[in-house]
Amino acid sequence: MQSLQTTETGVSRPALKALFLASQDVKQSSRDLYDRTIKPFFTWIDKVELPLTEVNRVELLKYKQFLLDKGLSPLTIGGYLTAVRKFFEWAEANKYYPNVAKGIKSPKRTQQFKKQALSNDVSKELLTYFQGKALRDYAVVNLLIRTGLRTIEASRADIEDITFKAGKRVLLVHGKGRDSKDSFVVLTDKAYLPIANYLTTRKRAKDKDPLFISTSNNSKGQRLTTRTISSIVKEGLRAIGVDSKEYTAHSLRHTTAINILKAGGSLSDAQDVLRHQSPNTTQIYTDAIKEEIRLERAPEELIDTMF
Repeated sequence: MQSLQTTETGVSRPALKALFLASQDVKQSSRDLYDRTIKPFFTWIDKVELPLTEVNRVELLKYKQFLLDKGLSPLTIGGYLTAVRKFFEWAEANKYYPNVAKGIKSPKRTQQFKKQALSNDVSKELLTYFQGKALRDYAVVNLLIRTGLRTIEASRADIEDITFKAGKRVLLVHGKGRDSKDSFVVLTDKAYLPIANYLTTRKRAKDKDPLFISTSNNSKGQRLTTRTISSIVKEGLRAIGVDSKEYTAHSLRHTTAINILKAGGSLSDAQDVLRHQSPNTTQIYTDAIKEEIRLERAPEELIDTMF
């Protein structure tokens, strides 16, 4: 009986997977993601003793059901199936196996965010709390809540990224999944002044230095990590009585989006600030406050202006 680790092409499965990963024209982080998300498929076909030549659409639907039965989230299952689709696309292009994964759909997932936005009162209370703390911590939290930056974007920021565009002060942003700082957020005075105050404490800071640095003994002077930024926010939330897993540093990003819409900004405005590629991603914020917006901008009241 042929070993399951040797494919009918004469190439071992580990070698075949390695060839697939090496051929992907993506960043190493994406290649690592494909490696993690294709692994469950190979583990499954080994478990059910299924040669790759016998993998067909029916078997892939069984694999999909296997993932569903494990109680995995639609997002996780979608990632696993994306890796399988890419593998068989590659296998067909290189004449190893036919693309039997074509048309296998990922589970539908509800467009919603798991982290909750802060109300205006809670936002003010959080900022007031940090006003009595370290200048750095106040500057970070204030920046996140006024610009919608992700923690990774705040961590990656350098002092020299504060510049001007068309006469407005901006912070250049190295976004998630990007290779360069190709976007920006506008720094209003309320967003910038706490940063300026913090930078006055760093007398020897150079333009190329990180915007926010660590003060701990183990990493003093090094770039502030996303983990530390998240901890700073969480500590502040707990201090004001907001202690729930639904409220994290990412809640401040949601708060920015909600506040833009509540202040009369458009969906496009919120999309630009959050730097979402698709308006569908931003639409979840509109859905979250649809009733509130409906009442604030009641179309019925327009009729009263006519007669």
